[in-house]
Amino acid sequence: MLDVAGLDFEKGGGLVTVVTQDARSGAVLMVAHADREALEKTLATGEMHYRSRSRGPWHKGETSGNTQAVVSLVADCDGDAVLARVIPRGPACHTEAPSCFGEEALAADALGELDRTLAARAAGPEETMTSASRPSYTRRLLADRNLRLKKIGEESAEFLTACADGDAGRAADSLGVTLEDLRAIVARRAAAG
Repeated sequence: MLDVAGLDFEKGGGLVTVVTQDARSGAVLMVAHADREALEKTLATGEMHYRSRSRGPWHKGETSGNTQAVVSLVADCDGDAVLARVIPRGPACHTEAPSCFGEEALAADALGELDRTLAARAAGPEETMTSASRPSYTRRLLADRNLRLKKIGEESAEFLTACADGDAGRAADSLGVTLEDLRAIVARRAAAG
């Protein structure tokens, strides 16, 4: 996963910068520091450990329960920073916000926003597409299995074309799984190596 011996702790006075990212959504959760000991504990336990410049060693979530399960740790090209991809169990920020960078960091996830929009349409009241007061296309697809299967066939062809063109994302909304499902699969595969 991470070669701790290959990191340059000297450059940062015994510390490296750690950028912590949600492995499922891609949102940046926080930026902290770690020393050799913190990273070795992280590797040994599978949960993030840091080194606070003011408080010393710190196991994320030790008191709050808001731990971070490690999916991957990757050093940058200079070996003085680490990207930690994690699955958070609760908020990352001491203010109880999901990200130390506020809602803007979470809203920047366009695919996550699409997923939330589809979920809202599925759970919300019937919408209308036109003044004819018929259900929205999204609601019609969710309510009619045959129409949904036909649409999946069409989207499958578009998905294959998108893959061949290097743009697989444009058809992902019709695959029948949520974005969080896809992210979890990718995160599990990345953790398995």
